[in-house]
Formats: sequence, C-alpha cells, structure tokens
Amino acid sequence: MKALLEKAGLALLHNMDPEAAHAMSIRALQSGLAPAPGPITSLRLATRVAGLDLPNPIGLAAGYDKNAQALHPLSQGGFGFIEVGAATPRPQPGNPRPRLFRLSEDRAAINRFGFNNDGMEVIAARLARRPRNAVIGLNLGANKDSADRAGDFAQVLARCGPLVDFATVNVSSPNTEKLRDLQGRDALAALLAGVIDTRDRLSTPIPVFLKIAPDLTPEELADIAAVAGDTGVDAIIATNTTLDREGLKSPFKGEMGGLSGQPLFEKSTRVLAHLSTLTDIPLIGVGGVGSAEQAYAKIRAGASAVQLYTALVYGGLSLVGQIARGLDALLARDGFATVVEAVGTGRKDWL
Repeated sequence: MKALLEKAGLALLHNMDPEAAHAMSIRALQSGLAPAPGPITSLRLATRVAGLDLPNPIGLAAGYDKNAQALHPLSQGGFGFIEVGAATPRPQPGNPRPRLFRLSEDRAAINRFGFNNDGMEVIAARLARRPRNAVIGLNLGANKDSADRAGDFAQVLARCGPLVDFATVNVSSPNTEKLRDLQGRDALAALLAGVIDTRDRLSTPIPVFLKIAPDLTPEELADIAAVAGDTGVDAIIATNTTLDREGLKSPFKGEMGGLSGQPLFEKSTRVLAHLSTLTDIPLIGVGGVGSAEQAYAKIRAGASAVQLYTALVYGGLSLVGQIARGLDALLARDGFATVVEAVGTGRKDWL
C-alpha cells in the first residue's frame, strides 16, 4: 500500500511545476506522508568517515532541505547522514523563477537557484531543534552581494557549527557569479584557512568538508587536493552539478544552471577516481547515484560514502532503503565484510 501511495504521490508531483513540487514534498515530509524505516544499518554498512560514525554510507546531498525544515522525518528516511543548506549569513531570494527544470527523459534536473535560503539565523534556530540520533551537516554558502565571500563561509560556521556534526564549504555551485573562482589555488587556500581557524575555535570542533565541481582540469584537481591536504580539510565531496550538456534529450537541455542526475554519473565518478589517486583525504561521491549498483561503483572508485538527491525526484524516498539494502547485498556478494574494505577496489575502471 505504501509503495502505491508513493507512486501516486510522485505522479502528482511530476504534474506540478518543479519548484512547487519541491516545496510540496517538504510539506509532505513534515506531515508524515513518507517512508520512515529509520536509519538502515548492518555490520557491513556501518562505517566511519572523517570521525563520524554512520549507520550506512548513503547520505542526502545539500540542496533538498535548504532551510532545515524537515530534519526529523528525513532522519527517519533511511539515510546514514543528512546535509542541509546551503546557508548564507543573510537571507536571500536567489535567482528569478523559473530556476528548476525536470529533465524526465534524462532522469536529471537543471537548477539555477542561486543559494536561495532563509539565512543563518533562521536555519540555526531550526538546527537547535534537530534530532540528536542522526548525523546532520550544513552546507556553507556566501551571499551573492557580499563584499567578503570567503568571510561569509566562516561567519555561517561560527553561528551554526555548534549545532551540526559537520560543515561543507561550497565553492562549486555554478549559480552564483564567480563563486567557482574560489576553487583557484590561492583563493581556496585563503578561504579554507579562515574556515579551519573558525572551526578550531568552536567549543567542539567539527569536521570540515570541501565540495568541488566536476568541470575541473587535472591540474586544477591536483591543486585542490594539495590545498585540501595543507589546510586540514577532513573530506572532499566530489562532485557538485555540471555545466556540461552532452548527450541530453530533454527540451530543457539548453537552460542555464547546474545539471544533476543520471547524466552526471560517469563524469563525476571519473573525477572521484582521479582525485582518489591524488589524496588520502576521505572522499564522498555525488552525482547520478540512483541505484545500489551506482552507489557501489562510487565506493569502488574511491568514495568512503555517497550522497544522492536528484534520484529521489524519480524514485521517491523509499529509494534510500532500496539502495542501502542493495549495497549490503553487493558487499556480501563480493566478500567484503565492511564498506571500508571495498573503497577504491575498482578505481582502475574509471581512470
């Protein structure tokens, strides 16, 4: 019965404007109209990444629950960890609508939201009421009109850091003008130094992650790996959305913004595998994860954990449990007693 209800709910959402459907899905979660199996775990799935104990390595990527409005239901959705945000110091409306496009033919999405969010004060108030039995992180962003974007990341961390288990520096969104310029070696080193200093002054320091773009050259990846290692970043999330449009079928393929979903899987996995040859920092694989097989491929390419978001648009929240249980079965099939044992064992297939 629940499967039929979820299928009917997805069909209803797909007949709505994509951004309205997104808001409706948050309200459905808040109303209890979603699968709630609780954290799914096993001896094989339980893992530790950057000092965080996860019941399973399947996480929710930032961008779905931007404003930390559905923390309690999401914590019962089967995920091993949840990332909310991005949060900026001041509230901002983001870019003009329409700014979200559903590419059903490609099982993908394009967004150009531009860090629309309620601001760190409102988000901090919600995080203060978070469930304590879940691993919850916050994606840090910068205001579009900020005179000191690097300082914005540290400001949000100082305010919200005590309320979360990890924080992610997001310099890889393509939807805020010149934000990706902060991925350059010198700019990134200065930004991360400020963030790490702020982290170290928290009453309880938390892991800091760095989220990178998939549209980087090998030289740029090498610079990022070096800077991340020098500054003490705890994990790298690879990758954010892409500007690439190769092979798309949807009539929305020409829309500006970041592309996510199935078309990103191969590109992001190759970046992940290459990055894993440059650093020993734990990696979190994102981009096109829509099945247990794809989660497993990311792990074997070098990821210690994975995140998903766009696949939920097409598969619903029950997909999380399907992926976690399927991953458990794949690990058992191949003789791995833990996730850690599988990390990087298929890297050569992606290089």
